[in-house]
Amino acid sequence: DGKLKAIDVRIVGDTGAYASYGATVATRVAVHATGPYEVPNFKAESIMAYTNNNWAGAMRGFGVPQLAFAHESQMDIVAKKLGMDPIDFRLINVLKKGSMTGTGQILQASIGIGETLERLKMWSAENKGQEPGLGESGEEGRSARGIGVASMWYGIGNTGIANPSTAQIEIDRRGRIVLFTGTADIGQGSDTVLVQVASEELGIEPEEIRLVRADTALTTNAGATSASRQTYISGNAVRIACMNLKEILFREVREILDVGDGELSVEGGRVFSPAHPTLSVGVAEIAGRVYQDGRRLRGEGFFDPETTTLDPQTGQGSPYATYAFASHLAEVEVDEETGEVRVCRIVAAHDVGKAIHPMNVIGQINSGVAMGLGLALTEAFIPGETNSFLNYFIPTIKDVPEILPIVVEDEEPTGPFGAKGIGEPALIPTAPAILNAIADAVGARIYDLPASLERVRNASRHK
Repeated sequence: DGKLKAIDVRIVGDTGAYASYGATVATRVAVHATGPYEVPNFKAESIMAYTNNNWAGAMRGFGVPQLAFAHESQMDIVAKKLGMDPIDFRLINVLKKGSMTGTGQILQASIGIGETLERLKMWSAENKGQEPGLGESGEEGRSARGIGVASMWYGIGNTGIANPSTAQIEIDRRGRIVLFTGTADIGQGSDTVLVQVASEELGIEPEEIRLVRADTALTTNAGATSASRQTYISGNAVRIACMNLKEILFREVREILDVGDGELSVEGGRVFSPAHPTLSVGVAEIAGRVYQDGRRLRGEGFFDPETTTLDPQTGQGSPYATYAFASHLAEVEVDEETGEVRVCRIVAAHDVGKAIHPMNVIGQINSGVAMGLGLALTEAFIPGETNSFLNYFIPTIKDVPEILPIVVEDEEPTGPFGAKGIGEPALIPTAPAILNAIADAVGARIYDLPASLERVRNASRHK
């Protein structure tokens, strides 16, 4: 029936002369070794070895992109042996509500992997026969086209350890709103998202919020900008801070208006009773009253997702509170004489929980695909040889194919307005999808990254 019965995985990594993030990567890849699939019998051995090579750091995905290349290649190999469509084979085996992961965790919500595959299947059916034409280098007779699919899952935040964030939001004596967060925005857009979370919770425009971030004199710890965690974890801390600030505002308004414990709301800089909309008090007026009494209007937020450590003997536990899911479809054209690969199109379907800022989500997907292109085709670090960008080849804008993002919103109940992370998931399925497409085009599989000209040409000749 095409159901997976068992997976036995051995992972060996080279962490160089220093531990760096080696242990972190070893743990994460073991957890993710099943891929986003139900596997009733699972064994994973994950080893990081000290060597005399350069020490290894943390790349986007903490080892999961490399692992996804292995398990998604395997999924295509098995699907072919069974005579099944690669998407249908994946759909038979994907995680769903109530599924148990390899660590014994029961998934309860926000498991959109099946929908990402269904959306790719739908897109493929609607666009059948509309594949891009031959590229400039392509010649009839020696160019082959292929389509490949790959899926992934990714635990949001640190693996099975405390993972907290804090935030504060304050209204000054003039009624101006200031959000304090220790989150470092390194280009992923957390500044925008956290302000949006606050504005939504407080019923005001984002432009009305002043952001103070990553200033150790003024902000408290929000944890590292890593593991795709800031939208989910710091977003929750910000929302909780705003909820606590609202409770303080409501308490003051009940005294000012002499109203009971009925429902109050805040919107447009005023606190009011939905039952009596004409009864309202401006936030600036409340601030003046509070500061006149020598008090402050400040909400504190703290959030640490519910996880458990992995048992050192059995590897069982709940290492992440939520997971992101994605599936990519790649269309490629391969020149079998030269080994040149042109990626024509990537369709990228991502379950993000809730897209708080849709343009930011699309930006992350686009950047992940571009980075995955290099991982798939050009980027290779050879110790002792790779010493500059003259021989480390990063894709340019000319190499980036057409990218069609598909945003799936299977909301996460514990996330801020249902949101999860997107930073690392955007990269992970790209290279596996491209390599599966190359195998589909030339009829032979490449087992090493990147799929260089030599590797593609040799695979094509010796199939």
